[in-house]
Amino acid sequence: MGFAPRRQEDIVTANIECAVILAAGLGTRLKWLTHRRPKALMQIAGEASVIRIMRRLVAAGIRDIAINTHHHAAMLRETIGDGRRFGARVVYSHEPALLDSGGGVRQAMELLPASEALLVHNADIQADIDVQQLAGCLPRQGAVLALVDNPLHHASGDFCLHGGQVTCCQGRRLTFAGVSLWSAAVLHRWPAGECFSLLACIRDCMERQQCRGYHHDGHWFDIGRPADLYAADRYYRSR
Repeated sequence: MGFAPRRQEDIVTANIECAVILAAGLGTRLKWLTHRRPKALMQIAGEASVIRIMRRLVAAGIRDIAINTHHHAAMLRETIGDGRRFGARVVYSHEPALLDSGGGVRQAMELLPASEALLVHNADIQADIDVQQLAGCLPRQGAVLALVDNPLHHASGDFCLHGGQVTCCQGRRLTFAGVSLWSAAVLHRWPAGECFSLLACIRDCMERQQCRGYHHDGHWFDIGRPADLYAADRYYRSR
C-alpha cells in the first residue's frame, strides 16, 4: 500500500540498521505452552519465532539487535547467543521487573549503536512486512506504524489511517501490527529505566501529527494465542 504525499524535509532518509525485539512478555495467553519456555521461542515450522524474525531483519540489512528479556531469560540467551551465526550482533536487555513495551524499548536502545531510526518488533509477530519500506515515510520527530486488517480476536481495531496519518478519528479502524519504526530522538524524550507503554509514545506522536501508518496487506500472525500459533505453523510449513 502507498503513502500520501508528504514534505520531504520532514522525513528521515537514513537506512534502518538497529532494532529492538520485545521478548520479555510472560506469554500468559499461550497458557501451558510457556511454562517451560518463553513465547519468543515458540516453534513455527521447526524454528523459534524470534529466530525467524532475526533472519528477516538481517535480510533487510539490520545487523544490530537488542532483545529484552524477563521470562526464561537464560533460555533465550542460550538459544540465540551473540547472534553471529545469524549474521547479527545481539545484545540483551534484562528486566528483573517488567518495564512494559515502551520502557523495554527505551532501556534496550541504550545498548545499541547511536542511530537516527530504530525498528521495534514484537517477538510474537510473524509477517512479511517490508521493514525498510517504513523508512520511506518516517517523520523526523515521529514514528511509522505497520497496520493490518482487524483479526477476529481484535475486531474493533486500534487506529484509523487518514492521508497517511494515524489518528483516533471515526472511520475504518485497523490493528497495530506490532512492528513500528521510530525516530530515536522521540524515544529519548522518555527516561531509561522507567515503566511505560509504547502506546504513550504513539499517542504523543499522534498529538503532534508525527505518526504515520503503513497498511500491510500481506500475511500476518500474532502467535500469542494457541490457535494462532498453530495457524502460523501450518502456514509456514505449507510454503
